[in-house]
Amino acid sequence: MSNKDSEPDMKLFWGCFIALITTAFAFITRAFLVNAEPFWPSTFGLDQVQAQELFGAGIWPFAISIIVFSLIIDNIGYRAAMIFSFICYAGYAFLAFQAYGIVMAEGLAGEELKAAQGLAYDRLYWGSVILGLGNGTVEAFINPVVATMFKKDKTKWLNILHAGWPGGLVIGGILTILLGAQAAEDWRILIYLIAIPAVVYLLMLMKAKFPVNERVESGTSYKEMLAEFGAIGALIAGYLIYRQLGMVFGWDDNIVYLLTAVSTIAYFLYCKSLGRPLLIFMCIIMVPLATTELGTDGAISGLMEEPMKAAGYNGLWVLIYTSAIMMVLRFWFAGPIVAKLGPLGLLATSAVLAIAGLYLLSSATGLTMIFVFATLYGFGKTFFWPTTLGVVSEQCPKGGALTLNAIAGIGMLAVGILGGPVIGKMTEDSIKASVEATTTEETYTSISNGDTYFLGEYTAVDPEKVAALPAEKQQEVKESIQSGKQGSLASVAVFPVFMLVCYLALIFYFKAKGGYKPVEI
Repeated sequence: MSNKDSEPDMKLFWGCFIALITTAFAFITRAFLVNAEPFWPSTFGLDQVQAQELFGAGIWPFAISIIVFSLIIDNIGYRAAMIFSFICYAGYAFLAFQAYGIVMAEGLAGEELKAAQGLAYDRLYWGSVILGLGNGTVEAFINPVVATMFKKDKTKWLNILHAGWPGGLVIGGILTILLGAQAAEDWRILIYLIAIPAVVYLLMLMKAKFPVNERVESGTSYKEMLAEFGAIGALIAGYLIYRQLGMVFGWDDNIVYLLTAVSTIAYFLYCKSLGRPLLIFMCIIMVPLATTELGTDGAISGLMEEPMKAAGYNGLWVLIYTSAIMMVLRFWFAGPIVAKLGPLGLLATSAVLAIAGLYLLSSATGLTMIFVFATLYGFGKTFFWPTTLGVVSEQCPKGGALTLNAIAGIGMLAVGILGGPVIGKMTEDSIKASVEATTTEETYTSISNGDTYFLGEYTAVDPEKVAALPAEKQQEVKESIQSGKQGSLASVAVFPVFMLVCYLALIFYFKAKGGYKPVEI
């Protein structure tokens, strides 16, 4: 075989890169349309709960499809998965345009308008679900394709590949801001934006020669792939999938537990394995990792959004700024940094930076210092996700597409089901401490309500009760609430602290074995 034949097809890599940019375009345009006026909230008469349900409809299918497709992708082929993802984008656009046509029909008013909005919402909801499936399918094929293309340098090239996500957020965010005036007249223009990278990657990959996954090429059987993930991995992924579906469709907890138990037992009886201990350990780390990277982004963006608006800038620039940091570091610096520190050294260093950034942000004042510390945090979170994928692919190659993608799906599901609510509880606890410290315990009690979540009881501030306070008292309480929100970031730093301990343990583990080396099959 000539050197030319053995060289990776870079057109294939760039097609995968642009496919990931498409997912970012889809994410940021939907985030803008769901949260900003005069777009979907006013067009479809959405309250805050409905808006977030609509936003979530584009998120949870992503995590489920990336896991499910990983079980079958080697059988149906990467090309089929790629075409399916494009069909999903087209389906989303079709249903979104239908929703637009329903509510924009002439002469609608009163009950007729409400009925039309309800019908249009259903179209938009299921369009969002289809979009989420498409986004997950993109990740399901690009990760194993790139890991197979660059067998000797997986962590570096997975980092470069995943520069496409922040890169897409930067480009998509800027285009969304520039098209803001036109979108206010007709928001369908932001749906058309997604078509640009989607058509490009379809044309680039339609006739591309996809590689045979290294797991398949080595002769590792499908049963061996399942055994690598094991029953414990199936238990974690299965519970999160059924829990998410239960939240969406209103299943009883007993149904979730029953489905999890049945599928886990069936998995074990077939593959006769509990799973690789290292992989299970990485799955556990992925829960705080996803929470640190994705769960805190909203809090940090919220901190920076108000000062940005006061300075006369669109709050979306915050996301663009932090995404630009990630794009540059992943694309241009991942290779040298991985070569210098090694994958585990990079993860440990990233955890230290994330801890420092979150802790300093918890008490930062002024736009400049918030940006400085957010930059520190941005540096920390940049390499978490793709480097973890690299470690899993390098250490568990027999797991093929399943182990590589399932851990990403577990992270996505965990942040919504577990990490997000825990951060919310930490935030409410911090607000409580702040309000009681600056006013009185009685004041907090008068503006809060009790509630429960999956770990037990908590109290939360009721905005209506705050609004009913006298003007002077209301301002004092609002300042305490804002201080409490910001202060909660110090508590959130416990997640990267846990991760750091785990990474140090892995470093010592591999050192005892003679050093970190990728596994070849």
